[in-house]
Amino acid sequence: MSTVDVLNSKGQKAGSVELADAVFKVKAPSTLIHEVVTAYLANQRRGTHSTKTRGEVSGGGLKPWKQKHTGNARAGSIRSPLWRHGGITFGPKPRSYVQAVPPAKRRLALRAVLSSFVADGKLAVVDQFLLAEPKTKLVAAWAAALKLGPKTVVVVDDITPALDRATRNFAGLRLCRARDLTSYAALLADQLVFTKVALDQITARLDGSTPGVN
Repeated sequence: MSTVDVLNSKGQKAGSVELADAVFKVKAPSTLIHEVVTAYLANQRRGTHSTKTRGEVSGGGLKPWKQKHTGNARAGSIRSPLWRHGGITFGPKPRSYVQAVPPAKRRLALRAVLSSFVADGKLAVVDQFLLAEPKTKLVAAWAAALKLGPKTVVVVDDITPALDRATRNFAGLRLCRARDLTSYAALLADQLVFTKVALDQITARLDGSTPGVN
């Protein structure tokens, strides 16, 4: 097992914790991670886009001019797709973009992503993330003490209203619950920071000890 230091709010070592090899020392093909991330992004799409065909556009029931002897090209409707304000040919219609990915694949991809952060020394653990009051300046001081990068995801067990208020205006830092962490969310970061409780939760979620958890 790998061991990482547990830091306090001042960036000082407050202990150490072991990382389970089953979660933080895993390799997976990049194609698998690509599949999982692509499916995740596709599943975020609402698919409500819609265009009107020539039969759905208002108007156009009357032939604009007679068939012959006008000098114009023949036309049967002012809503032809060839005309301005006409219907759309083969335009998008509401549809589902959902891509089903087996939970085992999602877990493996996330384990591989977390393992890459550990291998690169970009995963840190803190004893807790508590603020005396919901102030952004306190978050800034905390981030400076831990020497966090400009793109950091802090994984916690729960996001309280005070914590959400204090961090929402701090650029470059995003909060995420351990139960909500995805491969995509992790890959958006240059550095991951876990609280000890969140680390235990993500380990239980990914090592298979908690049945039915994705």
